[in-house]
Amino acid sequence: MGVNSIKFHHRFPDEDSCYAYLSEIKWEKGYVCKKCDNEHYCKGRLPYSRRCTRCKYDESSTAGTMFDKLKFSIHLAFHIAFKISTKKKGMSSLELSHEFELRQKTCWEFKRKIQIVMKSSGKYPISGTIQVDEFYVGGEEEGVIGRGKGKKRLVVIALEIVEAGVGRGYARVIPDASSSSFKPFFDKHICKNARIITDKWTGYLPLKNDYKNIEQTKSDEGKSAPDIHLHIMNIKGWLRGIHHHCSEEWLQGYLDEYHFRFNRRNHPEVLFDTLLKRMVEYKLMRTNTVN
Repeated sequence: MGVNSIKFHHRFPDEDSCYAYLSEIKWEKGYVCKKCDNEHYCKGRLPYSRRCTRCKYDESSTAGTMFDKLKFSIHLAFHIAFKISTKKKGMSSLELSHEFELRQKTCWEFKRKIQIVMKSSGKYPISGTIQVDEFYVGGEEEGVIGRGKGKKRLVVIALEIVEAGVGRGYARVIPDASSSSFKPFFDKHICKNARIITDKWTGYLPLKNDYKNIEQTKSDEGKSAPDIHLHIMNIKGWLRGIHHHCSEEWLQGYLDEYHFRFNRRNHPEVLFDTLLKRMVEYKLMRTNTVN
């Protein structure tokens, strides 16, 4: 389903339709009882829940997902997830609070869950030509120049340059502009054989041992890499315009949210469904990993 709100309201008119959809996602690959591994079930106590025919464990469609133990209706949760994932600029917790008549703290807590699953898996690193730079989030500070960030938060960002213009982008909050801080970001999001264009900052030099195609050019106030500097300006404008302020602790979540939408901007029809699938699978995957 795409971003058309009329289609959304038609597809999810009530709570029953939401539970049905979660059930489809959760047991898409078949039912297995998480208590005894039995693969046979009958109708459970709640709508769309499933009861194991062996141990009688009754599992709801929300159990083990990010929709478990909600403080508001599942129908409202779907509406909020739809708004955050499909609106071009998302929605702040204050906007959500006003629109859905919920406490701002409640909206913020649920939005935080959404941001967690918007984080990139890192399974598909970008290749080809990549522009890399850093930027600060926060106001100017007296006496702080260069890469010394003071109270500002430092972010490293990579942007894929393709024939049609700009491809995917990724960003990470880092403690400093050293190679040791850059490397985990490079390793997760950038192919080793990519052509990487950066400025002359010495922190990139040690990375050439693993990334042979790093090209360092004079920044010239952003003129040498206009695409990534425009991208940075757009992120800063979004943070100021929609969220006004975000703490260092939660900044990464906002960067993940921004790029979740940005990297799927040419395929808006997948945004909501991808988000819902991740929200259903996130805790289940964590549980299976621990077990």
